Amino acid sequence: MSSTFGTLFKVTTFGESHCKGVGAVVDGCPPRLSLTAQDIQTQLDRRRPGQSELTTDRNEADQVTILSGVENGKTLGTPIALLVPNKDQKPGDYKEMSKIPRPSHADYTYQIKYGIRASSGGGRSSARETIGRVAAGAIAEKYLKETYGIEIVAWVSSAGMVNAPYLDIEQITRKQADKNIVRCPHEETAQNMIQAIIEAKQRSDSLGGIISCVCRNVPPGLGEPVFDKLEAKLAQAMLSIPATKGFEIGSGFRGSRMCGSEHNDPFTVKNNRLGTLSNYSGGVQGGISNGEPIIFRTAFKPVATIGKPQKTVDFEGKEVELAAKGRHDPCVVPRAVPIVESMAALVLMDFALIQEMRR
Repeated sequence: MSSTFGTLFKVTTFGESHCKGVGAVVDGCPPRLSLTAQDIQTQLDRRRPGQSELTTDRNEADQVTILSGVENGKTLGTPIALLVPNKDQKPGDYKEMSKIPRPSHADYTYQIKYGIRASSGGGRSSARETIGRVAAGAIAEKYLKETYGIEIVAWVSSAGMVNAPYLDIEQITRKQADKNIVRCPHEETAQNMIQAIIEAKQRSDSLGGIISCVCRNVPPGLGEPVFDKLEAKLAQAMLSIPATKGFEIGSGFRGSRMCGSEHNDPFTVKNNRLGTLSNYSGGVQGGISNGEPIIFRTAFKPVATIGKPQKTVDFEGKEVELAAKGRHDPCVVPRAVPIVESMAALVLMDFALIQEMRR
């Protein structure tokens, strides 16, 4: 099982949804970076459960402890171990489901692949695994901000059938996204999203959605052709997040319906360097960053574990009706915003270190 991401900035996550704790080991962080637990906690607080009526009722503080790799507030260049305890585990909620593979969940595939699985909460396939990603991503993001001035901002642009209108992507801030519990910076749309998610929760059902993300001030030159293109690594990173089903960058699928004459990004001079007049490329050309904002979107499916009764079969093929117990988000996208930001930070951090080696 591969639980490690990155080439030079390597992140290994560990832990299951209902074990004693989850976390990550970060190897390759440069020394002398100022780092405290609070630098990491800020993003974990945005990801944690129990934030609002739109999230799972599981009550976890998700307090991180730095076990190694930092002394007197500075990174040492050695592996940084991060631990977040699980305190509100309820594995008993999953007793019935130990014999029934939940529809569209990883129960069946994990059982077939390994001959065993953590049946409580989905184990490694649970979104709780992403705590390690967010903790590691916060470290990467701090380095990118201090070294390059890179800003990474994600927000909810769709929830169910509710879509936000076109927004000035280059001006959106995290503060604007966090003004409401659904993390959509367009207030009218946000209220419609909230209502749709609440109604789905009342029906014991779930909704999917789309998260948009912009990475600003990314220097040109990041990315490794041919197979390690920047957009390819971003796609891998985003599609590794639980419940993701789609990724597009720049014009995405819409660009396939345009002519080259309208889709091309003509060059101009910006701040004494070459830049582009438009950004249909989404900040990446030939798999390498071109200095324009990197803009992408990630699609999330509806949460697989729902309380609504479903006709299915158990592992022996016997027909059963399953109304899943446990505590689950009716829509993952509000809490997935910092996960998307963190995975983008991990990709950019790795490529930045690779590029620095060439200097």
